[in-house]
Amino acid sequence: MATKPPTADIDETRVRSTRPKKVAVGVPAVLHALEIANEQMGVARSVQTLMRVNQKDGFDCPGCAWPEEDKRHIAEFCENGAKAVAEEATLRRVGPEFFAAHSLDELRAHDDWWLGQQGRLTHPMVRDEGATHYRPISWDDALALVADELRALDDPDEAVFYTSGRTSNEAAFLYQLLVRGIGTNNLPDCSNMCHESSGSALTETIGIGKGTVSIEDVHEADLLIVAGQNPGTNHPRMLSALEKAKQRGATIIAVNPLPEAGLMRFENPQTVRGVAFGGTKLADEFVQIRLGGDQALFQAIGKHLLEAEAAGEGVLDHDFIAAHTSGFDAYRQAMTDAAWRDLVVATGLPEKALRRVGEAVRTSKATIVCWAMGLTQHKHSVATLRDIVNVLLLQGNIGRPGAGVCPVRGHSNVQGDRTVGIYEKPATAFLDALDAEFAFEAPREHGFDTVQAIRAMRDGQVRFFMGMGGNFVSATPDTAVVEAGMERVGLTVQVSTKLNRSHVVTGRRALILPTLGRTDRDRRGGREQRVTVEDSMGAVHSSRGRLAPPSEELLSEVAIVARLSALVFQGAAATPALVSSNQAMRRNQVDSGLNVPDGASSPDSSTGAARGSTAVNADHGLPEHGAAEAEPADPAGLQHPSNVPQADWAALEADYALIRAHIERVIPGFDDYEERIDKGRTLHLPNGPRDARRFATADGKARFTVNPLEYPVIPRGRLLLQTLRSHDQYNTTIYGKDDRYRGIHGGRRVVLVNAKDIVSLGFAENDVVDLVSEWTRPDGTIEERRAEEFRIVAYRTPRGNAAAYYPETNVLVPLDSVADVSGTPTSKSVIVRLERRA
Repeated sequence: MATKPPTADIDETRVRSTRPKKVAVGVPAVLHALEIANEQMGVARSVQTLMRVNQKDGFDCPGCAWPEEDKRHIAEFCENGAKAVAEEATLRRVGPEFFAAHSLDELRAHDDWWLGQQGRLTHPMVRDEGATHYRPISWDDALALVADELRALDDPDEAVFYTSGRTSNEAAFLYQLLVRGIGTNNLPDCSNMCHESSGSALTETIGIGKGTVSIEDVHEADLLIVAGQNPGTNHPRMLSALEKAKQRGATIIAVNPLPEAGLMRFENPQTVRGVAFGGTKLADEFVQIRLGGDQALFQAIGKHLLEAEAAGEGVLDHDFIAAHTSGFDAYRQAMTDAAWRDLVVATGLPEKALRRVGEAVRTSKATIVCWAMGLTQHKHSVATLRDIVNVLLLQGNIGRPGAGVCPVRGHSNVQGDRTVGIYEKPATAFLDALDAEFAFEAPREHGFDTVQAIRAMRDGQVRFFMGMGGNFVSATPDTAVVEAGMERVGLTVQVSTKLNRSHVVTGRRALILPTLGRTDRDRRGGREQRVTVEDSMGAVHSSRGRLAPPSEELLSEVAIVARLSALVFQGAAATPALVSSNQAMRRNQVDSGLNVPDGASSPDSSTGAARGSTAVNADHGLPEHGAAEAEPADPAGLQHPSNVPQADWAALEADYALIRAHIERVIPGFDDYEERIDKGRTLHLPNGPRDARRFATADGKARFTVNPLEYPVIPRGRLLLQTLRSHDQYNTTIYGKDDRYRGIHGGRRVVLVNAKDIVSLGFAENDVVDLVSEWTRPDGTIEERRAEEFRIVAYRTPRGNAAAYYPETNVLVPLDSVADVSGTPTSKSVIVRLERRA
């Protein structure tokens, strides 16, 4: 039977620590998942819902983006997937009466766990300027308010449109069309904060901003290096794939600052071996690297391989290097010049340990490198990932079975959103095709990424913010700056399924637009609609919810965007002011015959332009199309901007297949879209490096690169902090109070520190401290940020390294501390000192 939501926040005085686990999943994971499901949904609803997760006739899990095999298990979900489904399919409700009973000040005082546990949103709500509470509003009035605000902008670049990875392909495609029709590319998304570094490095080096392996490749690999990733918590279904690879003879090397149970041993609850006989040992070697030392590790591997080749051991794939790569000689010289002593200092590992990993790579017949946020959220992340590519290119480990790059995406459909156009730096070819399809000219100037959007809000340059899912306030760095910036915005709009902090830290006016989730039945136009999503390996499949929506007042994301588009582009109050001054200037220059360069038209090794979906489009060789010359007449005879997308918005709302038909005509690889997703089939998008060793780079070849060695230097008396998730958490959604694999129970405000560091810094375990981050500005001055009341827990971390959970520690991450090229916040590399509480 479902339970009522909590009435109080987490009591952090009750947090306790026990010995970390050495085994992941097993019966305890099943029991915990069922416990959470029962609390949120009750027994009958839990069974009905969980049996449809990731099934061919069911819905895609709203959690991670790990792919499914063609043959599905009867229970095709993991512990954290079950928690994600339970949170969405919960029987708890947040309706108008809730907002009448709770002021914004009261809600802001609660923690993120309490907010998320209250339940599903049921009605559109508005916060009027100066009001202390939200009040109900009709859909017509809510969407009219949004449309009026957009039409009142002096410049469309005053608007920011954020996207969460949960958004379907269909909703995301319409959303980017709305935004570009308004006249801006301000489309920041959650990729900017996670795998932007991956897209930047891979686009430059292999010509596509995605991974190059399939699930079958994982099974067939001879060696799997899993670096900066904790699949036991963040992608638990990946453990089954690693187990299958292990059973076929693969070697697995885990590279991480923290030992994680999920890479030690896996007890598969769907096998007798996993339940009764101790499961499967996964990692053959655990390489406990210092935070930020991964680039040095892969340079050490490359150096070892080249030394072995020079000794006559026949290591390199010379045919592949000659036919498909460029830059090898410069890379070889750089690795020859690299000093082992520097690589040892950077990694914190002895040379013999580095060579041992290098020898595993040397003897491997097919190598895959997987990674996640542990590698992408450092200042030198892009350089690190380029060096991973260098290592794989040496032995031709791109474009053959069991080998390649595998960036593991952390949110269902975050990759699909980028594929269908959610990107602030779109490719010219994509925009040309969009123009031709919808008879308008989309803006070419790059928009804001997430960090740039926050800076613009901070500086008072943003009058309108819309979040398509997600929890922008809690997901982003430098919490105090984000909250202050959000409060300067004139109108903030959140399209959401559940209550979160972005609903209580708002602009002067705020709207909550409740929407359907993955589990909800979407009946529109007299039929049940389906949507599509793309997994972490470029496979697209359909998703269809079956549960009755929690309220008749909910609209799908597609319906919200379609209705808003109709109002903005066909409403009586439209005004030509929607054409941005920058875009107008560019058009004037074009009309005058001036040659205006387009920064998104080609990859650039120094700036990282043209990445993400840009790479997909470039790889597919999308033909150039000119924008429509004739300006279509306004069917309502109203005064409009002359440059808006022409579409039958009502028809698109009523039949999502029409949206997919547009996607098929605009984006290469979606041929026969509708047929290829029918009856549970999967559409595999083209991937040049994987399919044909075709590299859409600046020179048409996979590129060796030379990257100066970088690694963090930790000042005396300080620690280098990484922010991370607990096991009872997915992104910013907090499911519970425990992190049982790491032995943390009943609370979240803990900091994991090496026992020797605790003593040397003058503290004892269980002391309560403030974490104070120190960031050196370009002018040499130091900025400080503070996160209060964290309990010290002794943990097996490298000396000088520490870890604590986000979003509580996002306040410590400086807004301007970002990765070179990608602009990703450096959440895994924060210098902190510990201050004793008075």
